[in-house]
Amino acid sequence: MSGRQGGKLKPLKAPKKEKKDDNEDDKAYKEKQKAEQAALKAAKDKVLVALKGGPPGGGIKKSGKK
Repeated sequence: MSGRQGGKLKPLKAPKKEKKDDNEDDKAYKEKQKAEQAALKAAKDKVLVALKGGPPGGGIKKSGKK
């Protein structure tokens, strides 16, 4: 039997990326970014709650009679 001639070839494995060591400036910058993102999310949630006006109360009301 002959080997596989046609078809899709498997991609070669990519070399593993070297992990960079973060210095203190990078760590401080990342912490600052996380804090800003958390504050922005909290502010956005407040605005959405204010615009929405609480839980929905509309819809079809049932009288309870059968």
